Amino acid sequence: MAMQYPPQASTTDRSWPNRFRLLAAATLLSLLAIVCTTNSAIAQPQELALKPYSAQYTTTARGMSLTLTRELNRDAQGTYTLTNGGKILVAGFHEVAVFDLDGQRIIPQSYVYQGTGLVNRRREVHFTPGEDTIRSLYKKKWYDLPFSEGTLDRMSQQEQLRLFLVNDPTPREDLQFRIADGRRVKDYELVYVGEEVLDTPLGKVDTLHFKRLHDDPDRKSDTWLAPGWDYMMVKTVHIEDGKPVEVTLQNGAIDGQALRADR
Repeated sequence: MAMQYPPQASTTDRSWPNRFRLLAAATLLSLLAIVCTTNSAIAQPQELALKPYSAQYTTTARGMSLTLTRELNRDAQGTYTLTNGGKILVAGFHEVAVFDLDGQRIIPQSYVYQGTGLVNRRREVHFTPGEDTIRSLYKKKWYDLPFSEGTLDRMSQQEQLRLFLVNDPTPREDLQFRIADGRRVKDYELVYVGEEVLDTPLGKVDTLHFKRLHDDPDRKSDTWLAPGWDYMMVKTVHIEDGKPVEVTLQNGAIDGQALRADR
């Protein structure tokens, strides 16, 4: 059964100006590759850790495209650093999440988002062990957000989903998760749709299809993960106001091995 959390105040995302919509859409990569959190704080036998990877994605919206470069690395102390970024014309962004592992749980340390060029925005989220609050920078103002076990930032949550699936590859339940983002802690729900074969630039790939539930019926978010590639995100589609934004994997490597299609 999926974990249940007490209700949080509902939130509504604000759109950026149209000329920067594609750039804003690219950051959805951090919000749409959704996660589940688990009850277990006790390491189980033969748990699998996250492998380093690199990947390139293409984001398309309103007839424009943006290439995103994404990398996960691990240092000698076992701390992970996840980076993601891209640039279009005179605007770009770069984001970094740092976290540790405790069994099948990700323990987030920090998240930083920095817009560049004409979109010079910065966000930060900092987790302090033993504290009951999370420090969050949003629109040049700091907020203290309530911390509860399992709370993640918008990037580390994606790796929590992968870590969960790598260690339990047959879940068919709806997933709930909690993210510290901006001025609030937000709860989301992810629903399993089924298995699908996708045509990708790398060939046909077996995937698991999930969709995110929205309060607004005009908003839709779907994501596809590849079991054969350690549940790396292959595709995400977000529709808002009838306008689709699509993120598609172009190429990548896991633990130094280039991705190859299943078929």
